Amino acid sequence: MGRVQGKVAIVTGAASGVGAEDARLLAREGAKVVLTDINEEAGRAVAQEICSQNGSDAALFLKHDIASEEDWKRVIAATEERFGGLDVLVNNAAILLYGNIEDTDYATWQKIQRVNSDGYFLGCHYGLAAMKRRGAGSIVNMSSMAGIGGVSSFCAYSASKGAVAALTRSIAAHCRMNLYKIRCNSIHPDGIATPMVTGLHQTMPKGKHSAVRMMDPKQMQARFAQPIDIANLVLFLASDESRFINGAELRIDNGYLMWAD
Repeated sequence: MGRVQGKVAIVTGAASGVGAEDARLLAREGAKVVLTDINEEAGRAVAQEICSQNGSDAALFLKHDIASEEDWKRVIAATEERFGGLDVLVNNAAILLYGNIEDTDYATWQKIQRVNSDGYFLGCHYGLAAMKRRGAGSIVNMSSMAGIGGVSSFCAYSASKGAVAALTRSIAAHCRMNLYKIRCNSIHPDGIATPMVTGLHQTMPKGKHSAVRMMDPKQMQARFAQPIDIANLVLFLASDESRFINGAELRIDNGYLMWAD
């Protein structure tokens, strides 16, 4: 216990799924956690749950559109005012929509890049500045195996997660070159059993082949991690145990390095 005792963390997309599990685990291990999401009702419920289990000042919820620069300024300012600084940023919020290169229109492309690429850039930009004021920090970016391998069914999503991986490497190199005690790493799951993913097949066009394999139970067991599997790695990267890990691309894929669906 206490692996991130005294640290202050922001977790985006924390109203459900991986983000909620990240927030719960970080709080159990001693961090003060700022949960952000566009889903205000669910986000507040998770924050209240965390406070009931870890103390009334363990968590704070803020409504937050990660693609809004003004929202990022507000969230960082509120975090510093409430908890005194920022040590850990978990860029987790994202959207996932079906579409190969032929099916994806420009509006869908822009919608996904706005959240998954622009939102992560803004988080890293303002999060890094806050960590410099603190003197150290850890940024954890949620990418995907789609950003490494070839996933034909999710063209815009794959591109956005590839951008996250490249952004992470650039930030890590920048921090090392400038001798900042700030690290930036990316996590690359193959699939996670969350509402965003498990409900995806319901929105798939009829006749289209899906990377989720229609939720076959055996595929689910082999290919889909549970949110806690991701949260355990987030905790490690947030803690000082990983103090010399910077710019790493860490796969959580049960050995599924490449998948051409």
